[in-house]
Amino acid sequence: MAATVNESLLSLLKQCSLAQGMSDTEVQELLASAQVQQREYPKGKIIFHEGDMPKSLYILLAGEVHILKDTFSGRRIFLSEINEPGDMFGEVYEVLKQPYDMYVEAVTPVKLLEISSDLFSFDAGGALSRSALKIQRNLMRIFARKAYFMHNKIKVLASGSLREKIIRFLFIELQGRRELELTGSREFMASYLAVTRPSLSRELSALQREGILAVEGKKVRVLDMERFEEYL
Repeated sequence: MAATVNESLLSLLKQCSLAQGMSDTEVQELLASAQVQQREYPKGKIIFHEGDMPKSLYILLAGEVHILKDTFSGRRIFLSEINEPGDMFGEVYEVLKQPYDMYVEAVTPVKLLEISSDLFSFDAGGALSRSALKIQRNLMRIFARKAYFMHNKIKVLASGSLREKIIRFLFIELQGRRELELTGSREFMASYLAVTRPSLSRELSALQREGILAVEGKKVRVLDMERFEEYL
């Protein structure tokens, strides 16, 4: 049974951006480290709280977690969801050793791979293993992608109306195509655009009534590209 679990982990990690370009031997070396642990959390468990100092970066193996923040008045704000095996979170805080400014809750029973930055400390220099050096390199790529993501988000949020925000968000996601399947939920999209979910749903419905978009679940198709591009 243990061999099967290791093979499953090996396959999953090789698809994860943190292990990009690593050989089977290097991934096995990573999993064998004392700084890498598998943990399970029940539904409703807080993985870490706002204000906690980071101890690990996290890779989702199974289940779903939500990234959340509470306002001063006690209202809970949904920031994002992590529900794809191999997705990573908490890495920026762990590398920078900054306290969390949000918290993460298990919304289903979850299984996580937790990796301490002691494994790939940027201060260790040549003492690092080959797998740790590759993790350093991959983290730099991940941070660059996150910076690009934030750049695009700023462009979207700088739009005037909700319709313009939706169109610019979809334009970036479409990447020259006429249709796509959104990876996040409607709740995630509303959080990204800094609007309420009912407002987002109403505007998407209006875009459908006007024949600009067709929306079915997570599938979005541009019906009238000329009118769509008027809002860019």
